[in-house]
Amino acid sequence: METKLKRLLGAVEKELLRRPDKKVLDRLSLLAGFQDWDSFQRAWDGRKEDKVESSK
Repeated sequence: METKLKRLLGAVEKELLRRPDKKVLDRLSLLAGFQDWDSFQRAWDGRKEDKVESSK
């Protein structure tokens, strides 16, 4: 029984670490100087596009 519980808790922990909550992402984005996670993603996507265009 104890082993099953440890496995279950390990799986839950992995899932939580893999997909952070939107609130956490918003707060991290604020620390990076963005308004929220969505604005960070838009800026990041724009940088990727700039790199692709400049490499042509």
